[in-house]
Amino acid sequence: MEPLVVVNNPADWQLDVPGVRVVSARQYLTDPSFVEMEKAKVYNLCRSYRYQANGYYVSLLAAARGHRVLPSISTIQDLKSQTLIRFVSDDLHELIQKSLAPIRHDSFTLSIYFGRNTAKRYDKLAQELFGVFQAPFIKAEFEHSGSVWRLVSLRPMSTSDIPEDHKPFAVSTCQDYFDGKKTAVPKRFVPRYDMAILVNPDEADSPSDAKALQKFEKAAESLGIGVEFIGRDDYGRLAEFDALFIRETTNVNHHTYRFARRAAAEGLVVIDDPESILRCSNKVYLAELLRHHEIAHPQTLILHKDNVDTVGAALGFPCILKQPDSAFSVGVVKVDDETELAAAIGPMLERSDLVVAQAFMPTEYDWRIGILDRKPLFACKYFMARKHWQIINHKAEGTKRYGSWETVPVELAPKSVLRNALAVANLIGDGLYGVDMKHVGDRAYVIEVNDNPNIDSGVEDAMLKDDLYLRVMRVFLERIEERKRARKSY
Repeated sequence: MEPLVVVNNPADWQLDVPGVRVVSARQYLTDPSFVEMEKAKVYNLCRSYRYQANGYYVSLLAAARGHRVLPSISTIQDLKSQTLIRFVSDDLHELIQKSLAPIRHDSFTLSIYFGRNTAKRYDKLAQELFGVFQAPFIKAEFEHSGSVWRLVSLRPMSTSDIPEDHKPFAVSTCQDYFDGKKTAVPKRFVPRYDMAILVNPDEADSPSDAKALQKFEKAAESLGIGVEFIGRDDYGRLAEFDALFIRETTNVNHHTYRFARRAAAEGLVVIDDPESILRCSNKVYLAELLRHHEIAHPQTLILHKDNVDTVGAALGFPCILKQPDSAFSVGVVKVDDETELAAAIGPMLERSDLVVAQAFMPTEYDWRIGILDRKPLFACKYFMARKHWQIINHKAEGTKRYGSWETVPVELAPKSVLRNALAVANLIGDGLYGVDMKHVGDRAYVIEVNDNPNIDSGVEDAMLKDDLYLRVMRVFLERIEERKRARKSY
């Protein structure tokens, strides 16, 4: 797809970037060929994004036409928000101080070209700011007061604002950015839609192994969806895509949640969506949800500093303590008596005002029911690690950390397990979930609901094989096309 650069006057375009179509804002706004254009990547480099000026309308109408545009209309509003600028200044405080420490003046201007700066030492700061404020060229103004640097303003740059000695660098970064996808992911076909899959290759317990990720990519391409694997540093590129699939362990205080929020705001189809991350990431929320809807779960007590002494009487020993944001069995502790309770609960209550305590319910294995789009996707038994009470033993090494597994046809899972798994997942949303269950006698107890559940080759896909990956990608395709139809109907 040829990049479309929109400027106030093409005669003012001062960067010789090959393979780029440059048009005026007036032409883009009024020429019927752009109105009818089905798919376009628009880079809005107008001199001003002032409210109701041409630059403002370019981004506004690009969104209405279903074109992918930088900056988006939400970014234009963000650039004007002093509240957001102060928040970002605080959020990036350490990086700002480290990056600007050598400067001996009271003010500093950082020119950002698609997330890069001419000086390597400012690249990380430029990248982080571009990640939040996704505009092609930005000037960031910093001031030094007291002993600290603060970000005080951000404004877009047109090509006429670029210093002469910066222009070769600006041309290079434009070319790199425009060609980035083509060099990163060779395409064997021209996709109808583009999907970003967020991964972290260095993550020890990632939700999908490399082979499963390849199968997701192959399934997507078979449906006409181009895939690019992206990482944390690609936050600023989300507007390029139609969908985001998060295959990195999620948390609210984490870049995965920021990716989900930004992607949802840009109108992408997102799994995991930000609401699912919020709801699944907090076990206090899940405990209250299960109680309120009377879905079977282990006897549970929400602990705070004033009711710790009631645990023994309410739940007995041993019992389980859970940090609200625990994941992969980390932050989950079994205590056998009052002494162990006292030792464990203090550090937990320092991190969170509320902690979940549950009655210990030993079983040989836990069920996990994978659910997508309110339908069962897979059913697995995860057996406890050897001589341990959890499926992962973090104190062991290598393969000894994990228990064995057994995947079964969904229709052979106990009906009570399927029924309760669907009941609780449907209260969370219509995304992709893994519901962990205990089956005791004829009753099924919900332990927790995970967004971003594991889908690894040879494990969760053991029954459906490649069809599992196709089912996931069909949901993305249906939702992308549904959003396209909704836009056209207005």
